[in-house]
Amino acid sequence: MSISRNLFALDWPALARQLDADGHALIPGLLDRAQCEKLRALYDQDAPFRSRVIMARHNFGLGEYRYFAYPLPALLQALREALYPPLRAIANTWHERLGTGIHYPPEHADFLAQCHAAGQQRPTPLLLRYRAGDYNCLHQDLYGELAFPLQVAILLSRPGAEFEGGEFVLTEQRPRMQSRASVVPLQQGDAVVFAVAQRPVAGVRGYHRVNLRHGVSRLHTGERFTLGVIFHDAL
Repeated sequence: MSISRNLFALDWPALARQLDADGHALIPGLLDRAQCEKLRALYDQDAPFRSRVIMARHNFGLGEYRYFAYPLPALLQALREALYPPLRAIANTWHERLGTGIHYPPEHADFLAQCHAAGQQRPTPLLLRYRAGDYNCLHQDLYGELAFPLQVAILLSRPGAEFEGGEFVLTEQRPRMQSRASVVPLQQGDAVVFAVAQRPVAGVRGYHRVNLRHGVSRLHTGERFTLGVIFHDAL
């Protein structure tokens, strides 16, 4: 499966509208089963990764994840490069609505150069593993001053066959209103695009910011692997 060809065929205006409405959008079947299994098989190898995080040690939840090292595996590198351009167009529109003056460059390599110049030089794509009883607390993936406002999570395991529970959860804190929660149903290979921390929402006096956090509910049985594709690097 060609990642670029698969992404080119998507209805990006419809995805942008869904992101505007909900703060997240679903891309069904972005990866096939073989690609999912190839990525999750990396978890027990040391060479592809720069660090391992045990969530309980930091009160992040239960479970663990590993940050990839540079150079990234070819499939992950291809995903990062191919997803960036269409998401960049949405990100630039969001910043225009908020009047921030931020404008992302056309190529992901140019944005990474900005991150690295700011001292954010550590790669942030990660592979997460949850087992029965594990969960991920609501959080935002911010690693420094520079942050691309959208990220992607891809489910690498089969719900119902390999695990139960472990739903992807988003919460949105709206001004002068109670928070809204969303559960995004995913199948193996599905990707969810979502706001890293904030997004613009239209109001009676123009656009305003709302804050979002994401996490994973408790896994009941089995084992669940997820690929996280984050476009900014870390300090």
